[in-house]
Amino acid sequence: MRNLEKLTLENIIRLTKSSEIKFKKGNFKGAIEEKREVKSILNSDILDKEIIDKFKYELSNIYYSKFDLIFDHKSRITELKRSEIIKKLDQKSDERYKKGDYKGAIRAARRSEKYLSK
Repeated sequence: MRNLEKLTLENIIRLTKSSEIKFKKGNFKGAIEEKREVKSILNSDILDKEIIDKFKYELSNIYYSKFDLIFDHKSRITELKRSEIIKKLDQKSDERYKKGDYKGAIRAARRSEKYLSK
């Protein structure tokens, strides 16, 4: 893995963990700002599939729960349906962010990431 990709992966993971901490403390605006920054980095052309797979693995560690209904649901649906759900949740997050509903926006973004994780 190249140094730039390694730094980018570390930055993405750091921002994601920081966003989770802010969410748990009730700083919804700060949490959604960092999630949107992560999303913009992920959508850029500098990342390859290996980096994105490692990010998905890290997400599964961050969102691990003994009783995870999303994990149960995504194990029963197809990749196409999972992609549709992620897209819909991202749109919902963007709409709520534009309305100023930061709590709703971060909730939709977190749910989207849970479907994205491995």
